[in-house]
Amino acid sequence: MIAIGIDIGGTKIAVGLVDEMGKVLAQQSLKTDPAKTPEQLIEETALTVNALLAEQNITPEMVKGIGVGAPGPLDAKNGRLDCPPNLPAWHGFAVVDELRNHFGAWPVHFQNDATAATLAEKWLGAAREADNFVFITISTGIGAGIYMHGRLITGASGNAGDVGFMMIEPGAAGTEGYWEQIASGTAIARQASERLSRPVGTKEAFELAAEGDLQMRELIDLTFKRLGMGCVSLINTLDPELLVIGGGVSQIGEPLFEALRAYVSEHALSPAGRRTIIAPAALSQNAGLIGAASLVHQTY
Repeated sequence: MIAIGIDIGGTKIAVGLVDEMGKVLAQQSLKTDPAKTPEQLIEETALTVNALLAEQNITPEMVKGIGVGAPGPLDAKNGRLDCPPNLPAWHGFAVVDELRNHFGAWPVHFQNDATAATLAEKWLGAAREADNFVFITISTGIGAGIYMHGRLITGASGNAGDVGFMMIEPGAAGTEGYWEQIASGTAIARQASERLSRPVGTKEAFELAAEGDLQMRELIDLTFKRLGMGCVSLINTLDPELLVIGGGVSQIGEPLFEALRAYVSEHALSPAGRRTIIAPAALSQNAGLIGAASLVHQTY
């Protein structure tokens, strides 16, 4: 059986066909054009799905359902995007109802994109052996998915895991001090640009730090500390056996993971917390599509 995976993002909508083994059989991306209405973009998405099904000779009887991952805040119970910051035209839009207008015969599963990615990491990725873990994505913002006692924890409305708005350091860096305001990829670029008085991207900030630039080294060390602070808060609150770290900033690799492990081993409250395993996500490629499809193929 095949799952249709739809990953809605601020810049693109990824569409794909994923089999029960997690293999992406076909995929295509559409630009999330702000000049088009959500209805128009969902119609384009439906046309793309139908084209992929025809291309792969997949009949309606072979489709198990549709999985949709989308940015929050959202209302998963009612299939609606509430107020995602990067998709202002979609505020209040009933995604699931609109998809049912095009695909009435198939069930539609709808969750926060980080929650979907969490299920995918449990299915095929770094958390296959874990029954209690947190997936953290560090990219443009910071988000998380929570998997405890063998099941996803989604909350009353589907927004459990909006950890980017945990208060970490009040008033830091000219912000309120929320985690993603001071430690996301966006935050790193902003602070690097302020320190060097020129535009600096996140990747360049890390490169300059590795080359010995003192200002960038100081910023990256501070960022690692702030990321560690958030990890410790999650460990103390949820008592996971594993943290899985994904997103663009995680691509820096071992320097990040070594710093997080060192901070957690010193600052987590309990001895078990200080030993929490911290591992990189395994599904960076097609993570959004596989996450969306996992909502169809996996029990949650």
